[in-house]
Amino acid sequence: MGWYPRISTGQLSFYRAIPKVELHRHLEGSLRLNTLLEIAREHGLTIPETHFSSLVQMQKDDPLTFANFLGKFQTLRIFYRSPEVITRITREAIVDAAEDGVKYLELRFTPMALSRLQGFSYGEVMDWVLEAAQEAERQTHVVTRLIVSVNRHEPVSVAEEVIRQAVDRKSRGIVGFDLAGNEVEFPARPFAGVFREARESGLHLTVHAGEWGGPENVREAIEVLGAERIGHGVRVMEDPSVVDLARERHVLFEVCMTSNFQTGVVPSLQQHPLPQMVEAGLNVSINTDDPGISRITLTDEYRVALEEMGMPVAALVNCILAAALGSFQPPEDRVALATQLQPTLNKVLRNL
Repeated sequence: MGWYPRISTGQLSFYRAIPKVELHRHLEGSLRLNTLLEIAREHGLTIPETHFSSLVQMQKDDPLTFANFLGKFQTLRIFYRSPEVITRITREAIVDAAEDGVKYLELRFTPMALSRLQGFSYGEVMDWVLEAAQEAERQTHVVTRLIVSVNRHEPVSVAEEVIRQAVDRKSRGIVGFDLAGNEVEFPARPFAGVFREARESGLHLTVHAGEWGGPENVREAIEVLGAERIGHGVRVMEDPSVVDLARERHVLFEVCMTSNFQTGVVPSLQQHPLPQMVEAGLNVSINTDDPGISRITLTDEYRVALEEMGMPVAALVNCILAAALGSFQPPEDRVALATQLQPTLNKVLRNL
């Protein structure tokens, strides 16, 4: 597939009208700034309101490093103070996705992060997120499924307990299990048993890999953990044998371009390997990662793909359909979603 000259519509309304599928969005990175300020006032938190946004959102002059990006989460964790807060931020994340034209959303959350401050149990946190997601789905008609996430630096015992609680709630909308965190210093292999248990219990599997670590981490995620999808995975292009493996296994990559730039994984959006991944025949979806922290929407990411990276519109459409077909739904629901989206996406192609 050749890469065409950059398309410049100059119209965000064009991108907003595109029906969207989001597979990689973290709840903890999707909070509204105004909501955080209201929570702070309600709970008597002392925060510097004049420059509060710089503590929880990326700024123009911020260093583009993983450490700076993750530092925003450290501040955000002081806000998870009640069931009401957790249900509110879940509901608002889905409402925001709806306003951006998202038709199907897989929202991932980390029970440890939401429970730690007040000592909530993982089960309680999952129930609150599930109830809020179901309410928001009824309100917005955005089909919403949930992925539970654990971090590599946490004990395997945490992951084991999270899986037990998640499996008990599978029928209510938890569809997947995710491993995130520091892939440079903490290998994924110790979690192999947990992933096997998750898979045997009917949960789908995705792993953050090939973001800060190299392509060997993508191989490990696929071969050792049995990952069906890879979070980020942009460094896969450094090893053709891993590209071949991912293509042969039909692994889907959950690519988040602005996040990769803001964390220093890529030096610029124009140098992001997304076009090369698509040209190599990999299954690729486009996602936001942490829209509240990055100050973006999926509309923005679609615009970046076309106008900053010069992707053809047909390639963007294929990424959206790949996301639908790679979603953690039953096979018939995946096909139904892609079929539902196809007519509107065809209009997008015809209107350019």
